[in-house]
Amino acid sequence: MDDFLKENYLLLTHSVELIAAVTGLVLYTKYKLTAAKYFILFLVYLTVCDFIGGYTWHVHEKGFLKFLVGTIIEKNFWWGTSYWTIGAILFFSFYYHKILQKKLSKIIIKFGAIAYLIFSITYIAFSGNAFFNKLFPVLGVLGAIIIFICTVFYFIEILQSDRVLTFYKSLNFYISVVIFIWWLITTPLEFYDVYFTYEVGDVSTLDLNFRILRWKIYLLSNIMMYSIFTFALIFCKPEKEYIVN
Repeated sequence: MDDFLKENYLLLTHSVELIAAVTGLVLYTKYKLTAAKYFILFLVYLTVCDFIGGYTWHVHEKGFLKFLVGTIIEKNFWWGTSYWTIGAILFFSFYYHKILQKKLSKIIIKFGAIAYLIFSITYIAFSGNAFFNKLFPVLGVLGAIIIFICTVFYFIEILQSDRVLTFYKSLNFYISVVIFIWWLITTPLEFYDVYFTYEVGDVSTLDLNFRILRWKIYLLSNIMMYSIFTFALIFCKPEKEYIVN
């Protein structure tokens, strides 16, 4: 099972991502007048970026990217931090700024995202080569806090409106529930990750067991997330409250 996971991790992850992105593109006309069109484009963005991030599987002496061995981009920590840890947080801040209706909520999210971006750039600038060699738990945790704020604001608005009667038909409801749960599950891994080594040839049994557990958690979380996104895009209908120009 562990060998299967290791050998097919990318295939399984890319498959569920691709299915969600393609589903979104096929149904783009359905949502093109709503904020959901940005979410569909985001799914395409994630699929492309995650595919690019898989380049590290070919960075070894027998891989076609062997010329990257020993360079600062041999590992893809820099890429993951850029497009996901920072990029995804900024996107969801933008998205919820679009769909939330209360002015105060919009202001909090807007300035929270700006502060997060400034802090991230500053933190990375002073981290030296660490940007290319490890994850930054502090950015992951702060990003998770922003996600929780966005989703909680959305849930509060739903509960205070008539939309609570038809919440199960709302694409934004499924998006909010899924990303809330995804970040809740994966954020703790950011803390444990710093205690384990990822150097080739220096992997203890404890390191290996953690890496396998980490792969399983991320894989199952990703399958859950993208599968629900796919279902929601098909099942839900455009909401007139979220019509955008």
